Amino acid sequence: MTSEFNIDNMLLISRKPTHPGEMLREEFMPDFGLSVAALAKHLAVSRQTVNELVHERRAVSPEMALRLARVFGTTPQYWLNMQRNVDLWDSLDLHADQLAEVVPLQAAVVL
Repeated sequence: MTSEFNIDNMLLISRKPTHPGEMLREEFMPDFGLSVAALAKHLAVSRQTVNELVHERRAVSPEMALRLARVFGTTPQYWLNMQRNVDLWDSLDLHADQLAEVVPLQAAVVL
């Protein structure tokens, strides 16, 4: 999706939200001088797990959000909100046709 997507104002953004892995790769890791291996060690997870996350092939789970928050001094909500935005965007994109067929209760007229 490249343009604004709006199913009755469900999501009003014109570009795909930033994946938490991109944020890690582009902002956090360089700022702290971390490699994938070093971040994996700090998070106490495998290098493969971190590699998949920073290459946006893995979603941030609640457990990973807790780990990231502890390592970087953020909140778990920071990471989960980013992931939630990506997930909503992807789901709306994938199911736009089906969602357009859903009739909101306030629009339904029962006689």
